[in-house]
Amino acid sequence: MASTASSLQTIAGITELRATLSAARAAGRRIAFVPTMGALHEGHLTLIDTARAAGDLVVMSIFVNPLQFAPGEDYQRYPRVLAEDTLLAEQRGVDVLFTPSREEIYGQTPVVTVHPGNIGKEWEGTARPQHFEGVLTVVAKLFNIVEPAVAVFGQKDLQQVAVVKAMVRDLDFPLEVLVVPIVREADGLAMSSRNRFLAGKERELATMLSKALFKLRGTFAGGERRASALEAVGWRMLERLPGLTPRYLAAVSPATFQRVNIVQPGDAAIGAIRVGDTRLIDNIIF
Repeated sequence: MASTASSLQTIAGITELRATLSAARAAGRRIAFVPTMGALHEGHLTLIDTARAAGDLVVMSIFVNPLQFAPGEDYQRYPRVLAEDTLLAEQRGVDVLFTPSREEIYGQTPVVTVHPGNIGKEWEGTARPQHFEGVLTVVAKLFNIVEPAVAVFGQKDLQQVAVVKAMVRDLDFPLEVLVVPIVREADGLAMSSRNRFLAGKERELATMLSKALFKLRGTFAGGERRASALEAVGWRMLERLPGLTPRYLAAVSPATFQRVNIVQPGDAAIGAIRVGDTRLIDNIIF
């Protein structure tokens, strides 16, 4: 079902958004929701395409969520380009753009937050304590505000997808979660809002993570099934590269994010690196 609205409506307040969407639901319109932190790129715009195909009214949120950034992370540095994002959203067919302030979402420091459980314990959960708790808390709030029939996320943040799906299941949110494959640059780098921090040699080094993951997938296609052997292939490509620090590389179940010993089709290889001051994540599905 494609969106039929001809122009973008930008709303910053929760009360106004709820009233607008309540009227849309009363008119029988199916709401598809794309939550983002802005700094939009083609990966985000592909999420909009999926939302337009799944619903009658596409809602996108742009909110840089402070709860998911630990002290010392790049909350202040995270790119904020709302005018540019608004133009891109309108061109791609978003009907309602929700742009709340920090005070609108968190009028006071949250007392109740949503814990990700074991799915969010390792990998990004270890590297960024409280990250997924912040993600789930704001996503739960946004789901309650927007009340979508469907929500669309990107595969690049695969562990985030897993914890969101678990929350939707365990807390009985009445919505469907759709996951869109990673959109990549011509050189294989997964599109990310943080890529704009990369230039020159750092930009070239950043592609090593996707190259390592593709090598794992090629080795799997060649018949190797031992996770330890596959991981070793990737580590050899990432180690001892000046300017690049590998953080993790592992074969996991995309549902539980537990490491697997024998890799099966449908399992995932996940990785994280730091290039200069920029931290990047990526994954592939075997």
